Amino acid sequence: MQWIKKYRLFLFDFDGLLVDTEELHFQAYIRMCAKRGYRLEWNFQAFSHAAHHTSSGLKDQIYADIPDLQAEEPDWKVLYEEKKKAFLEILEEGHVNLMSGVQELLTALNEDKIKCCVVTNSPLSVIHLIRRRHPLLDLIRYWITRENYSRSKPDPECYQYAIRTHSRPGDLVIGFEDSPKGFEALRRTNAVPVMICPLDTAYLKNFTDNSIKYYPSFDSITDLNFP
Repeated sequence: MQWIKKYRLFLFDFDGLLVDTEELHFQAYIRMCAKRGYRLEWNFQAFSHAAHHTSSGLKDQIYADIPDLQAEEPDWKVLYEEKKKAFLEILEEGHVNLMSGVQELLTALNEDKIKCCVVTNSPLSVIHLIRRRHPLLDLIRYWITRENYSRSKPDPECYQYAIRTHSRPGDLVIGFEDSPKGFEALRRTNAVPVMICPLDTAYLKNFTDNSIKYYPSFDSITDLNFP
């Protein structure tokens, strides 16, 4: 992996990029609604569309599709806390896999002593649980979770904080995302933004800029020839 050596800081999203948790988040929203007596009649594609484009997409779409839920509990923060609890339950019940190529990349970065930082919307409680399942993730030294910033992606605040805190002037920084809102957050910083997601991801068709670097997985990267 010679291409990694030109960068001094690697930034990573977490869910759906390093760990295969997107389906589990989807099931957590279904469970949250079910515990209140409502059925969330979505497929995974509908969930991804709502979750990955704007910071309020899930809230807006769930309230639109289940207006009685909004009438019962208009405070989304309450429902989101219930969803987080459901997600932790699902994590305890099963196993979370690393995404393809993650083990090899993190091992190479550790061997070359290149700094890494996760920048995630997930809370610290979730991160702790998944890291206990995958000690390999402890190779990542720096972690920025939802408790560390106020404005969620696509606002660049979280990535700007990571760059400001963990890089030096002149360092070449690269970042990886799997969602449009996360990618937009990266593009609004001085990091080199790279999109990682499967070829059949529906929102890929919206990326028409040929300058965007895209790969279906980490193990498909053979080189990154940026200026």
